[in-house]
Amino acid sequence: MLQDLSQYILDISENSLKAEASRVEIVLSESTQGNGIELSVSDNGTGMDSEQILMVQDPFYTTRTERRVGLGIPFLKQAAELCGGGLDIYSQKGKGTIIRAVFRRNCIDCPPLGDIPATLVALFVGWTDRDFVFRYSFDGREFTAGTEDIIAILEDRDMLKAPEVASWLGRFFRENIDMLRSGREC
Repeated sequence: MLQDLSQYILDISENSLKAEASRVEIVLSESTQGNGIELSVSDNGTGMDSEQILMVQDPFYTTRTERRVGLGIPFLKQAAELCGGGLDIYSQKGKGTIIRAVFRRNCIDCPPLGDIPATLVALFVGWTDRDFVFRYSFDGREFTAGTEDIIAILEDRDMLKAPEVASWLGRFFRENIDMLRSGREC
């Protein structure tokens, strides 16, 4: 299994990018009262038919040629089920895919969040030709940021590649997530 939710976000998002998605939306929601964590990654990539949806949940299926197993989705499914939740995949050929995992938050096996800001920086900076939206909510308080928002501030998409922007972006994500988790509004 992967060690934390940030690694699952990276893995599933990379699947979306390999499926030619130009836009990937990552939604992470935590509820202390509802005792849940919900993660969804949606894209506008090539999509899958019902047979492919079943196959991607099999650890011995992969579209890669360099490795004979694909463990991201099967491990995410197993982690969610171990925590009293589950995994749903909705997809349509030519339209895109939504992968949604739900976890019981107080389960001893619930994976930690991990370094969400570093994962987001890797995606935003590593794939500057794609659009990302990240939405995080904690007990009803919400923070949303996307590539388009960042580019509006920078006034130049190529600036996403600048090291100082990557550093700022990491702080930006971390501060906003920490603010929500501490009970303050963004």
